Amino acid sequence: MKMSLAQRVLLSWIFALVFLIMLVLKLDSKIHWSWFLIFLPVWIFDTILILMLVVKMAGRCKPGYDPRDGQQNLKRRVWYLIALLLKLGFCLTLCSRLEDLTKMWISVVCIPLWALLVGALVELGYSVFHYRRD
Repeated sequence: MKMSLAQRVLLSWIFALVFLIMLVLKLDSKIHWSWFLIFLPVWIFDTILILMLVVKMAGRCKPGYDPRDGQQNLKRRVWYLIALLLKLGFCLTLCSRLEDLTKMWISVVCIPLWALLVGALVELGYSVFHYRRD
């Protein structure tokens, strides 16, 4: 499952474009679909990313695997997987709130997003200051 950079960028842009078009149509009341259908391109893209991450992480279990920078690389991939799951959790709670399936506060809906942003800041700080110590 090896995709070139151009393929990954094109795939990202296509899913983002389809999502934004559906979002604008929903907000303009041109379509009366469920919010879960509106977010479907986001979930399909996230599912593709999760599958690619799981395949790469499972590749470490092969016999004869050469663990160059293995521990750090594995931690980063686990963080990516957690970040994608937090994003999916935020999208699910947001859609259930927009569909009035749950009556939770918007601050409760945003907890997975805030956890994702704090984790991204920690990862950024670690990657910037880790190399400065050397």
